[in-house]
Amino acid sequence: MLSQLSSYLTSIILGTMLFFSFVVAPVTFTVLNEKSSRKFIRKIFPYYYNVNLAVSFLILIFYIILKTFSLDFYLILTVAILFALSNYFLMPLINKYRDEKQDKKFKYSHFISVVINFIQMILLVIILI
Repeated sequence: MLSQLSSYLTSIILGTMLFFSFVVAPVTFTVLNEKSSRKFIRKIFPYYYNVNLAVSFLILIFYIILKTFSLDFYLILTVAILFALSNYFLMPLINKYRDEKQDKKFKYSHFISVVINFIQMILLVIILI
C-alpha cells in the first residue's frame, strides 16, 4: 500500500511541476504586468518548492519504512535535495540579482533553476517507469 501511495505522490509532484512550468509561469507573465507578475511569482514559488519538498520527504519516509533503498529512493532523495536547494539558495539569489538589476547573473541563475526543474522532472519520470 505504501509503495502504491509513493507512486501516486510521485505522480502528483510531476503533475504539479508540469502545471507550474507550462501553465502558471507562462500565463502569469502574459496576463499580469511586470510588477504584479514579479510579486505573484515571488509568493507562489516558495509554496511550490515547499509543497513538493514536503511530498518528496513523505515519499522518502515511505521508502525508509518499507526498507526500500533502491535507485528510486536515491532519485527521490535527489529530487528533494534539489527542491531545498532551489528554494533556500537559488531563489533568493535570483530575486537578489533581479532586484539589483544584475541581468547577466539573473539570467544565468534563472537558467540554472530551469535546468534543475527539468532534471527533477526526468528523475520523476524514471521513478515512475
